[in-house]
Amino acid sequence: MKEARPLPHYLVQRYHGWKATAFTENKAWYKRLAQDGQRPRAMVIACCDSRVHVTSIFGAESGEFFIHRNIANLVPAYKPDGEQHGTSAAVEYAVNALKVAHLVVVGHTNCGGVAGCHAMCSGHAPELEEKTSFVGHWLDILRPGYERVKDLPEADQIHALEKQAVLISLENLLTFPFIKAAVEAGDLSLHGVLHDIGDGGLLQYDPELDHFEHV
Repeated sequence: MKEARPLPHYLVQRYHGWKATAFTENKAWYKRLAQDGQRPRAMVIACCDSRVHVTSIFGAESGEFFIHRNIANLVPAYKPDGEQHGTSAAVEYAVNALKVAHLVVVGHTNCGGVAGCHAMCSGHAPELEEKTSFVGHWLDILRPGYERVKDLPEADQIHALEKQAVLISLENLLTFPFIKAAVEAGDLSLHGVLHDIGDGGLLQYDPELDHFEHV
């Protein structure tokens, strides 16, 4: 693999800083994680967006969260069709192997993936509708959410679609037989939240009110 290159210098420096401080100060904990394996209490499905730092938001330590990130924090519906499904594989491992107690979908404001889905579904991003677009094909997961918000005032549509990205994912999670069974047995709970990047706020979905409320 001749095209690969060494890490940029700033990342090497940051690694050495972490190794000399956070790792050294918690060496026994890291040793325990290595020897005993991971036992995360929750799985978090979040967006790839570099501004969404879920471990910082929830003050999580190493070993506490099993984290999967993708464009627009989406979960596809259950579809064992022989294709490669990274998100579905991560969910299966978290629930069946790690036995997590909580599964949290974390959406966020100013999401580029959600904005891209809105543009695609409204006919303003034909490049995403090309068969060769991995992003466009992925964002098709959120198309049902667009249908729910397209009749709202235009200024409200994208923010509403950000919430739909969370809700569609929660709905799709329940199409997985092993998730539905775990939820019905009381072994797993599903949660949906929306993080506001600008003001640090956090909304959580309340199924009784069918609404997102401030935490």
